[in-house]
Amino acid sequence: MLMRSRLALLLPRRARVEIIPLIDVVFFLLAAFVLFTLSLNRTQSLPVTLPVPGEKSDQEIVTIQVTEGGAVYWNKELAELSEVPGRLAHYMKQTDDPRVVVTGDERAKFGPMVAVIDNVRKVGIKTYSVETRTRPTGR
Repeated sequence: MLMRSRLALLLPRRARVEIIPLIDVVFFLLAAFVLFTLSLNRTQSLPVTLPVPGEKSDQEIVTIQVTEGGAVYWNKELAELSEVPGRLAHYMKQTDDPRVVVTGDERAKFGPMVAVIDNVRKVGIKTYSVETRTRPTGR
C-alpha cells in the first residue's frame, strides 16, 4: 500500500475542465459584442423645416393630381401629361419660391406619378412633396 501511495504522488493528476467559468466568459463576450454593435448604429435624418401653426403663406402651392388612367389635374384643372413640364417651367419663372404637391386618386399608378416628380426635379423645383393620402379625382 505504501508503494501505491508513492506511485500516486508521482503520476500526474487528470485535469478537469470547469464549465462554469467558461460560461461566464462566453456571456461576457456576448454582452460586449451586443453593446459594441448597438453603438455602431448611427441614426441619420434629413433636415425638415416644419411650418409654423397659424402662419399662412402668400405663395401659391401647385397641386398636381394623377388619376388611374394617367390623366393629370393641375390645380383641379384637367391637363395633359405632356403639358406638365411647360407649366412647371412657367410656374418656376413666375414664382420666387415654387412649391408643388404631387398626389393621386385611389387607383392611380405610381409610374405616371414618378414621371411628374421627374418633371418637377428637371425644371429645378426643390420644394415638392408627395401626398400619401388619396383624393377623389379632380379635387
